[in-house]
Amino acid sequence: MTLRVSESGRGEWAVVRVSGEMDLVTSPALRQRVHDAVADGRRSLVLDLSDVLFCDSSGVSVLVATRRLMRSCQGRLRLILPAQGAVDGSHVNRVLGALGVRRLFECYPDVAAAVDDGAEPMSA
Repeated sequence: MTLRVSESGRGEWAVVRVSGEMDLVTSPALRQRVHDAVADGRRSLVLDLSDVLFCDSSGVSVLVATRRLMRSCQGRLRLILPAQGAVDGSHVNRVLGALGVRRLFECYPDVAAAVDDGAEPMSA
């Protein structure tokens, strides 16, 4: 399976929708898309991971690097990790939780909540 990455805007937020598998082969495409968004001046980024079916350590590494990049440019990063999504629940949510890094991210159930500055992030 491949990784598909698309971007749209919601006000000041760049919303990057990711679907497929985030692994050693495909993760560089997401990394590049994030770097392109930052190079274009985007400082508020939502990564919609609702349709990610698989994520290995390479994918997690891209997420952690994205967090670091956004913090270095005084930007904001929010993830969409629904409790139910993809096939049988959010795979990425489970992987981040198992690795103990879920708490590093502000996570929301959907795009509307992620771009709403008044919405509270989901608890880890």
